[in-house]
Amino acid sequence: MSVYPALKSHLKPLLLLVDDMPANLHLLAASLKADYRIKTATNGSSALDLAGREDRPHLILLDVMMPGMNGIEVLRRLRNNPETGEIPVIFVSADASEQSQLDTLELGADDYLTKPVVPTILMARVRNVLQRKRVEQQLRLAAHVFDHSGEAILITDRTNQIIEVNAAFTNLTGYTQEDVRGKNPRILACGRTTPEEYQAMWQGIRDKGIWKGELWDRRKDGGIYPKLLTISVVRNHHGAVDFYIGSFADITEQKAAEERIRHIAHHDNLTGLPNRLHLSVALEQSLASARREQSGLALMFIDLDRFKIINDTLGHNIGDLLLIEASRRLQGCVRASDVVARLGGDEFVVLLDGAGVAMDAAASVAHKILHSLGQVYTIEGHALHSTPSIGISIYPDDGSDAETLMKHADTAMYHAKERGRNNSQFFTAAMNAAADERMELERELRLALLEKQFELYYQPKVVTGDGTLSGVEALIRWQHPLRGIVPPDKFIPIAEETGLIEAIGAWVLDEACQQLAAWKSAGIGCGQMAVNLSAHQLRSADLIDQVAACIKQYGIEEGELELEITESVAMTDPKRAIVQLQKLRALGVHLAIDDFGTGYSSLAYLKLLPIQTLKLDRAFVRDIETDANDAAISAATIALAHSLGLSVVAEGVETEAQQAFLSSHACDLLQGYLFGRPEPAHVWTERWQAG
Repeated sequence: MSVYPALKSHLKPLLLLVDDMPANLHLLAASLKADYRIKTATNGSSALDLAGREDRPHLILLDVMMPGMNGIEVLRRLRNNPETGEIPVIFVSADASEQSQLDTLELGADDYLTKPVVPTILMARVRNVLQRKRVEQQLRLAAHVFDHSGEAILITDRTNQIIEVNAAFTNLTGYTQEDVRGKNPRILACGRTTPEEYQAMWQGIRDKGIWKGELWDRRKDGGIYPKLLTISVVRNHHGAVDFYIGSFADITEQKAAEERIRHIAHHDNLTGLPNRLHLSVALEQSLASARREQSGLALMFIDLDRFKIINDTLGHNIGDLLLIEASRRLQGCVRASDVVARLGGDEFVVLLDGAGVAMDAAASVAHKILHSLGQVYTIEGHALHSTPSIGISIYPDDGSDAETLMKHADTAMYHAKERGRNNSQFFTAAMNAAADERMELERELRLALLEKQFELYYQPKVVTGDGTLSGVEALIRWQHPLRGIVPPDKFIPIAEETGLIEAIGAWVLDEACQQLAAWKSAGIGCGQMAVNLSAHQLRSADLIDQVAACIKQYGIEEGELELEITESVAMTDPKRAIVQLQKLRALGVHLAIDDFGTGYSSLAYLKLLPIQTLKLDRAFVRDIETDANDAAISAATIALAHSLGLSVVAEGVETEAQQAFLSSHACDLLQGYLFGRPEPAHVWTERWQAG
């Protein structure tokens, strides 16, 4: 393709004036320099050189009769060179004969002027040739775009008869130009576009001169496809319509992609269930229907018990497979018209709607879910149990809008967990007050962590035989600025559910070790410092580093720090617990099982745990004098521990009779109100200082 220099908006067009007479060049330049940039040449060779440079001229004014290389030869060489072949040339000659003008025009000249040149005529001719060249460029570009566009293009006349189509049109529709010329574009219609849609299209074209939208068409082979169509109007100088230009593309793949995106946006990626967004839309639609028909609906919040423990201990892959199986079971418990959605994590929602939905129907579905999800999950060789806790709200009894129903079902679900898990609870007004209280307590708990409202109290452990101090257990207390002291059983469960327990546990460990170091430095002997570990802490990858850091920072010697874990925590994932406890033992930490007898320890695992102490739970000590079963269990536990080489601490010792029984069965250490209540560090310090 020949190259013609593009006109830049900030520069005047460049003209090359060629004449062997400097006087002629001066006259031409004087007429043109106000509107154009000027270059001059006095011979053919110089003209060709200047025309071939990077800053090529937009037009050449060329003298015909020059010594050496005349203007005719210069024109021939310009046209034969791809770089200069498109530059327009106006001949300027003293020869005014018609034949001379004809000959040069046939050779490719764009215009012919005779000397002497009239300045106004010169200006008009130059302007016209440049304008014509611009139009030619635009037409050539438009033709190239038309022929090579990836979009199908059709042009119709003012009566909407097709006069031209491009190759992309033929490739897309199967119709050739001969097939459609002179016909109305309605031959492409498939019947899926309504008359109202066509009317709206033409109204848009009339009002704005352009319309863009989606239509459905039929190919020549009968295939139906969606297209994105743009129609624009071409008007003449009088404003009347000359042509309509339509360009369109097959958007089948785009529509499929949009549908995939829409599905992804409304469905859970793991289980394929509807997600929170989909549920929100479905719930609003069901509520609107229930209001019209004066019917009911039920919303069920379902949380999988112990799922987080399974996920953390066995890995996300096992957890994901369990969620997939749980979603399958849930779908099997409801009708096809009901909605089962996953909100995230192990939280699911079931929406039951229809005229027959009431408390009895919801209770029946909840019973099915409890039974189905309560069955063992066999996943990659693991036999797993993850029962559901279900909260239920009913429209209109428990709320008239989606937000309220969701909130109340969630509240009922938490109540089900508090009732021991693996059960269903219908929402009641009393639950709402409890939920509000819990949310406020959670907010205040986060604030307490930031404002250091926690304090450690220390309770003594004594040797059974002589009552000498063996050690102390660090017990957390929350010094609330308004509520006073908040007991651990009120805030520890919330801390565990929210994940705050890890930060709180880390603070307790550091504070207890710091206090132990302070007492040692002051010459105050407290024996062994015992600190409780939560399930979250034991599972944490940071635990070993945290303990090691405290030991190093505070100079804790081997055996001075005891970490207590509950029996249920150790048995949740005994293999992992063994690994973690072995690492702690290697740091010189003393290890104890707390609340022994209240869980479900396997003796096979118990003997593998690298522990040194069992703590007999206060539940067995409380009635040890009057309950033969408690007495037998306590005696057997002490004997079992000693046979395994473990020492025993009895918790909750409050009477001398309890002390006597435990002493008679060789219990090693005693802890309880009989020997001292938990007290803050400064009280211990003052007592020791007082002697």
